[in-house]
Amino acid sequence: MGIIGWIILGLLAGTIAKVLLPGRDPGGVFGTTIIGVIGAFLGGWLSEHFLHRPVQHTFFDARSWISAIVGSLVLLILYRVVFGNSRSRR
Repeated sequence: MGIIGWIILGLLAGTIAKVLLPGRDPGGVFGTTIIGVIGAFLGGWLSEHFLHRPVQHTFFDARSWISAIVGSLVLLILYRVVFGNSRSRR
């Protein structure tokens, strides 16, 4: 799977992570989307290097999807912990 495939997978993984972890994010939709893309790359890299489970190079592989979604969830949680809710409540 090429870089475009990972970006698309990251966008979808970010959306799924947002559905699984609802709430207000400091970065809004754009921030969550970027976190999804970075999380997909991070999840795939961690799966390959530390879990010794290489992700397949096809778009419809369950291992690739799981690693991308988990990576997105982890980054979304870390993002919320570090930045909190930057939107003002009125």
